[in-house]
Amino acid sequence: MGRHGAVTFKGNPLTLVGEPVKVGSPAPDFELVCYEAGGMQTIRKADLLGKPSIISVVPSLDTPVCQIQTKTFNHRLSSLGDKVTALTVSLDLPFAMNRFCGAESIQSMRSGSDYMDRNFGKHWGVLIDELKILARAVFVLDSAGVVQYAQVVTEVASEPEYDAAIEALEKLI
Repeated sequence: MGRHGAVTFKGNPLTLVGEPVKVGSPAPDFELVCYEAGGMQTIRKADLLGKPSIISVVPSLDTPVCQIQTKTFNHRLSSLGDKVTALTVSLDLPFAMNRFCGAESIQSMRSGSDYMDRNFGKHWGVLIDELKILARAVFVLDSAGVVQYAQVVTEVASEPEYDAAIEALEKLI
């Protein structure tokens, strides 16, 4: 696995594990765990195919900026209904993600946890080596699973570029 120093947290440089995802390339495979329908379920890249998708990556839903990011995307995506697939990814446990999404009425996005093996983080180049959490990022995929937009937020404590991500997604509908 490659390493690249591409983000900071409160100004401190951090190392990302894996290769950065490139626009125009097929999205890497992944297997995430979610708690839905009263049990543990799996979310894979294949589940996103057939519709444009947005993947919002956050370090932890237990932090204010991650909560703002998730609520903002949920609100902005609600008007698109089932034309798109939306996913929040973190290393939070599926139960905690489910509890937050229920309490905050997050209905436009599914939540998937990379806690089992951190393969999403490694394959998408967003695992912070020093902290063992995911960097803040947003990816937009077309219906065939090709990356059309990618932003790894350079300062982990900052919000992503919502407008650019939503614009990239809406172009695919």
